[in-house]
Amino acid sequence: MIIIGVDPGSRKCGYGILHIERNKILAAGSGIINLEKKVLLEKKLLHLSNELKLIIDQYKPNYSVVESIFYGKNIQTAFILGHIRGVVMYCLSEKDIPVYSFSPREIKKSVTGNGNATKSQVEYMIQSILNLKTPAKEDAADGLACAMCLFNRIRSSEIGYLT
Repeated sequence: MIIIGVDPGSRKCGYGILHIERNKILAAGSGIINLEKKVLLEKKLLHLSNELKLIIDQYKPNYSVVESIFYGKNIQTAFILGHIRGVVMYCLSEKDIPVYSFSPREIKKSVTGNGNATKSQVEYMIQSILNLKTPAKEDAADGLACAMCLFNRIRSSEIGYLT
C-alpha cells in the first residue's frame, strides 16, 4: 500500500510518500512544491497541479491524506489555501485515489502524542519513526506526518484496512 500525504500551503506545498508492506513502513519520498509569492494565483494553481500530477504518476499512491485548513487571522490566506487544497483534492480524485482529511491537531497528536506539538517536534518524530538519516524539511515532514496519521488510523482500525 502506498499513501501520499499533502500539507497544502500558500507558498510551499509539502508532500510525503509512505510505502507500507506487511506493517513495515518505508518513507518512499518527500519534498516541497514551491509556489512563488509574486505569481498570479491561477498560475500557482496550474504549477501545483502539474507538479502534483507528476508525483502521483511517479509513486502511484493507493490512498491520500490532505491536511485540513487551519484558519488563522487572515481571511485572504484562508481563501488561497482553500483553492490550493481544492487543486490537490482534484488531482488525487482525478486518479481515483481516495482522499482522507485530518486537522493539523489530529496529525500532530497521531505522530507525537501531542496535538500542540511544534514543527520541530513533528520533524524529530518523523525522522525517528521512519529511521530517516537526514530530517525531512518542515513542509515535507508535515506531508509524511499526514500519511503517517492515516496509517496509524488504519492500524488502530479506526478506518478499515485498505489493502
